[in-house]
Amino acid sequence: MVEVKLSEHDLTRIERIGAHSHILGLGLDSALEPRVVSEGMVGQTTARKAAGVIVQMVKEGKIAGRAVLLAGQPGTGKTAIAMGMAKSIGLETPFAMLAGSELFSLEMSKTEALMQAFRKAIGVRIKEETEVIEGEVVEIQIDRPAVAEAASKTGKLTLKTTEMETVYDLGAKMIEALGKDKVQSGDVIAIDKASGKITKLGRSFSRSRDYDAMGPQTKFVQCPDGELQKRKEVVHCVTLHEIDVINSRTQGFLALFIGDTGEIQAEVREQIDTKVAEWREEGKAEIIPGVLFIDEVHMLDIECFSFLNRALENDMAPILVVATNRGITTIRGTNYKSPHGIPIDFLDRLLIISTQPYTEDDIRKILDIRCQEEDIDVSNDAKVLLTKIGVETSLRYAINLITSAALACQKRKGKVVEMEDVSRVYELFWDVKRSTQYLIEYQSQYMFNEAATGEEDESNMMV
Repeated sequence: MVEVKLSEHDLTRIERIGAHSHILGLGLDSALEPRVVSEGMVGQTTARKAAGVIVQMVKEGKIAGRAVLLAGQPGTGKTAIAMGMAKSIGLETPFAMLAGSELFSLEMSKTEALMQAFRKAIGVRIKEETEVIEGEVVEIQIDRPAVAEAASKTGKLTLKTTEMETVYDLGAKMIEALGKDKVQSGDVIAIDKASGKITKLGRSFSRSRDYDAMGPQTKFVQCPDGELQKRKEVVHCVTLHEIDVINSRTQGFLALFIGDTGEIQAEVREQIDTKVAEWREEGKAEIIPGVLFIDEVHMLDIECFSFLNRALENDMAPILVVATNRGITTIRGTNYKSPHGIPIDFLDRLLIISTQPYTEDDIRKILDIRCQEEDIDVSNDAKVLLTKIGVETSLRYAINLITSAALACQKRKGKVVEMEDVSRVYELFWDVKRSTQYLIEYQSQYMFNEAATGEEDESNMMV
């Protein structure tokens, strides 16, 4: 037998480390002022504050059908700000992400894919009243038959609140459900009368001294007051797209797990919108405008921009956040040039948040956060060298070198990444500038070379 040893780090860090896994929010205080380093965010104070204002308006439900553009050079934290917005908004507000290039590889029309993305970003909070029995378990009595062939087992459940106590007769299914949830005397439970579903709310405070030691998952709650049987309001949060899929497919909600939802008919959506509007009037439902984030928005063509223009005028439109790193470039599908590759009429709808290049101090702080996120010990000298590389080349290249340098350190059986490890991987892996320079020098030796000659080379290169 081979003994497998797992450290605490292995158990607590199961998730794969991604490019933005260190982002936990926008790093703002209660007055929406950006902190220097907070929640994985560094620098970009103006852009973060502007994004914080948008998030606050989203939370208060004061903004819908608006569009925001995150514009800046590559590697200035546009996607990081969008991720920070997603984390700050919370779980109840829908946040859908989409890359502009995705629309051209889906097995459906571009406008249908955009419509589905829009409806994924619109939530519906549905309220319904149900009768529940809620109380503290005093005693569970189960009468098991003497012989196996006899009738199924029966039992009694005694529940109490601060004001009353009642005994309920139990059937076989309820006994099975209680056993499955490991309900015992002293637990506070809620039983849905319509479905018979049992929910364990926690353990009563009166039983907190029953055991000397308990696990961290043990939750103590007060014994319910009032009557055992009461009406409770249950809230379900779903997106309009989920309702569309359930109503447009024969397999219903299973289509959500299959993933191939296909094109949804406009008639289905109209019926759902009408029904949701009725629920809103009756007070049974509430619309939650979420956020749709489209990265690489310059990849959309003129048809998509025309659709977005119209979709934003809908009364149930979400907040649209788009990002691009392009300057003045051609609008896809036309011969016209425009700022960011976006038509002027659509640009006019956008609130533009600009991101600025990171300073040397910002780059150092970001590299510190990434070293901590990837759990790599790096010496101060190596961090200084990585910062210098980040300033001269790009922040992304410097971040990529961290893991490579850690592997080089492991090979020499070291525990801390030193300057020699960074220098070694810097020579192994080229950045864009060195690679471009090499291509300019040896362009004649490459096939299908279309680069200009002479002084035009460097001016035409996107470095």
